[in-house]
Amino acid sequence: MTRNAIIKVRNLTAGYGEDAVILHDVSFDVHEGEIFVILGGSGCGKSTLLKHLIGLIPPMTGEVIIDGDDISRCNEETFHRILQKIGISYQGGALFGSMTLAENVGLPIGEYTDLPPDSMAALIKMKLGLVQLDGFENHLPSEISGGMQKRAGLARAMALNPKILFFDEPSAGLDPVTSAGLDNLIIQLNRNLGTTMVIVTHELASIFAVAHRVIMLDKRVKGIIAEGDPEYLREHSQNRFVKQFFNRRAEA
Repeated sequence: MTRNAIIKVRNLTAGYGEDAVILHDVSFDVHEGEIFVILGGSGCGKSTLLKHLIGLIPPMTGEVIIDGDDISRCNEETFHRILQKIGISYQGGALFGSMTLAENVGLPIGEYTDLPPDSMAALIKMKLGLVQLDGFENHLPSEISGGMQKRAGLARAMALNPKILFFDEPSAGLDPVTSAGLDNLIIQLNRNLGTTMVIVTHELASIFAVAHRVIMLDKRVKGIIAEGDPEYLREHSQNRFVKQFFNRRAEA
C-alpha cells in the first residue's frame, strides 16, 4: 500500500551565499508514519537540510512542503500552523536549566493551548510517562542523566501531539546501552503513535536499528548518492562510498 508523502522536498538548493552552496537540486519524499534517516559524512549538509525542513533557513531555490504547505514561502499565520504539526528533539536536549522537567514540557502547551492548570499538569505527566520519566516532573535538568535529558527533550517535542518529529543526532554523547534504549523508545513511539520521524545521524548502530528508509548525502556531489533500506544498501549498493560508510571501512 502506497503511503502519502507528508514531506516533499523539490529541487532544493541550499547554502550560505552563491559561493557556499551545500546542497544542489535535492528532491525526496518522507512518507506518513515512517522513520526516515538523513545520513552522510561530516560536512555533507545533514544539519543544513534539517534547518531547511523545520523552516529555520529559506532555500536558495526549490520547495519544502510540510503536510501540504510550503514552509519556505508561507505567511506567518501558516508558518505557526505548521510549527504546531512538528516537534524537534535537539542534540543536547536544549532544556532550560532553571526550569523543572514539567515546566520545560509545559512551555509549548502554554504557548499554543488554553488548557486549565489541572488539564495541563495531567498532559505534562502523560508526556513524561511516554518517555519513561514518570515521577521526575519536579527535577531540574542538572539532576538527571544525559540520556534522561534527551528523553525529557523528546517529551517536550511531543507536547502538542505533532504529526512529525525531527531528531538532531539523538545518540550523540550517549553510551551504547543508553543509545540503544533511546533507539527502542523511538521505535516504540513510532509504532504506538504512528508519528512520522525524521532523524539526522551518522551512528550506524542506530541507523540499522530504527530506519525504515534513508537518504545518504555526499559533499562531493552536494546531494543524494543513495536512498532506500540501509540493510539493502550495505549489501548491494554499487557506490563505493556508500559501501564504505555502511560497512565502516576506511578509504583505500
